[in-house]
Amino acid sequence: MLPKKELIRIVHASSREVSMDKTGKAHGRGAYICPKIKCLDSAIKSRALERAFECKIDASVIEGLQKEVLSYESN
Repeated sequence: MLPKKELIRIVHASSREVSMDKTGKAHGRGAYICPKIKCLDSAIKSRALERAFECKIDASVIEGLQKEVLSYESN
């Protein structure tokens, strides 16, 4: 468990778009993960994000999230 400020928020917007919310203020349903690629991979493998957002997440979206988390992790 980490403080909310140290977690990454992933948002499912009303436009059906899933993306990383760097500000923590984007509109839509949010899910939080730790800022490490292994946490995202675990959430994808267990379908935790799909359950949280109640929708199927495309592979292209997952690849984009992985790239964003990797760039966030390297900073």
